[in-house]
Amino acid sequence: MTKQLELSDIQGNIVRAYGKANYPKARYFFLHIENADAGRKFVEAVRHKITTAARWDKSPEMEGKPGGMPRVTLNIAFTFYGLLALQLPTRTLQAMPPEFIDGMKARAYILGDADPELSKEELESSATQYESSPLGDGKVATPNWLKKWDPIWRDSARLGSNAVHVWMSMNAKTKVKMQDGQPLMTEEPVVELERQTQWLRDLCKDVGGVRIMPLDGKTDGPEYQEGSAIFEEIDGLGAVPLPHEHFGFADGIGDPVFEGQHKPEDEKRLVLGRGKWMTPEKGWEPLATGEFILGHPDESQELPPTAPPDEFTRNGSFLVYRKLHENVSSFRKYLAEQAKSFAQIMSVSEDEAKDTLGAKMIGRWHDGIPLSKAATYEEWQAARKQWNMSGGSRKDDFLGMVAYRGSSDISDFKYGDDIRGYKCPNGTHLRRTNTRDYLDPMNQPDSDNPNATTQLNKRRRILRRGLPYGEPRLGVGTDDTDQGVIFMIVCANIFRQFEFVQQQWIQYGLDFNQGNNTCPILGNHSIHKRHTIPVDFATGKPPYICDNLPQFVETRGGDYFFIPSMTALRMMAMGIVDPT
Repeated sequence: MTKQLELSDIQGNIVRAYGKANYPKARYFFLHIENADAGRKFVEAVRHKITTAARWDKSPEMEGKPGGMPRVTLNIAFTFYGLLALQLPTRTLQAMPPEFIDGMKARAYILGDADPELSKEELESSATQYESSPLGDGKVATPNWLKKWDPIWRDSARLGSNAVHVWMSMNAKTKVKMQDGQPLMTEEPVVELERQTQWLRDLCKDVGGVRIMPLDGKTDGPEYQEGSAIFEEIDGLGAVPLPHEHFGFADGIGDPVFEGQHKPEDEKRLVLGRGKWMTPEKGWEPLATGEFILGHPDESQELPPTAPPDEFTRNGSFLVYRKLHENVSSFRKYLAEQAKSFAQIMSVSEDEAKDTLGAKMIGRWHDGIPLSKAATYEEWQAARKQWNMSGGSRKDDFLGMVAYRGSSDISDFKYGDDIRGYKCPNGTHLRRTNTRDYLDPMNQPDSDNPNATTQLNKRRRILRRGLPYGEPRLGVGTDDTDQGVIFMIVCANIFRQFEFVQQQWIQYGLDFNQGNNTCPILGNHSIHKRHTIPVDFATGKPPYICDNLPQFVETRGGDYFFIPSMTALRMMAMGIVDPT
């Protein structure tokens, strides 16, 4: 029997990826609490408008009505110092996880966001910039990596007036217009998004003591980070949101499925490739709820210790917010340059070489078809034809891609039959972020293991949330364009789940027999700059090494947040979080 969750007590962004649920536009706000009384009044007003995980009536006539799909969602989360600003009890605060208390900036060297420390010469240079110490105890030298962060994150000090305390998100549907009697999609958000934004402005003004923080640190600066799916104009459909990021690859596909998240009839389909692989007889099963929501048993069959009282943390979770800038020009230029030598060595065209190299770095072809299902260019083209993604009109291609993304074929695969990485290289972004059955203790580096399971993977899964940001079109940006991905992670344990994946699998390669080589896409390439593409010796071709990888992705800031349950929000608003 499927686990029954208290969905009305859980915030909706934990259970749903809004971007994949037809909410392609978003605004992310960051607020500062100047006094606890105002903060509690603010929380009381906000909690009545929060979008919970309660299931919606998805019929069109119910949209925007109670019980139906909202046109705009609203969710909220708090940094550790936001909870402190609300004057939560010391006993509750000190029991919070240490990485959450530290915040993301203090963990930059663990995460691979930071370059090596400033040299003595740089520290003594008059050109060195300075920032407020995170502890508020003076000025410290600003390292080069931090200079690239947006001012709201770069200058944030834990106990200062520029500390980020609150994260709020609004995800919106887009308008539909009629043309020649036919409904066409647009990329313009519904009017309710601006109305709700104005409501937030007015609320801050009314309660006083809570203010929206401008992203650039200036009084009249932008008051929210905008997120937007990438759109394409397609005849007969209008402006449709694509499931791609700015490098041009389909994204956000392998989100895990956990117990109680979906209706039983939906879970049977969605869990394939997204849960945990048990045995050939049992197949895929959903992960334990406690991996993602506090107060529920996790995959160790335990209730991990949480900050008291239990009612405060139960049905909550943690959010990792990261703004990841994509150097689009560098990515395109690198693929084009490498394609020339790859094409010559492999005796293929440069166009085929470019598509193949990109797939061998990501782990999927640009339309989302995994290398594990279509390892060669010829197999990929055959799969596209099978799913009606080639040879027809652009409308037919797009509808074919939609059908494919809704199938289990896009996620139902493992790596036990590809231990050597001939199909999907072991160091690809995909294998690093979700190892599936590759790390089964019984696996051997020189032979496949069809009986491999996901036992060492199921404690490291994370829920992907967020959207791209920047110009909502493919192929128009450069390295200097402000574009990339608002990368948001939901998990019950930031250290065990997000930080482990980021540090051990993204920034190191030992678990994948890659030495110190980092992820070819998200890795820090300041020192280690290689990605190896193994080739079956039977083909007569040599392995190919992508060398001198430039920095494709750079962090522009972010922090760690706690997502309270509806019960916890009420306790915070009333000031009755009692750890005894």
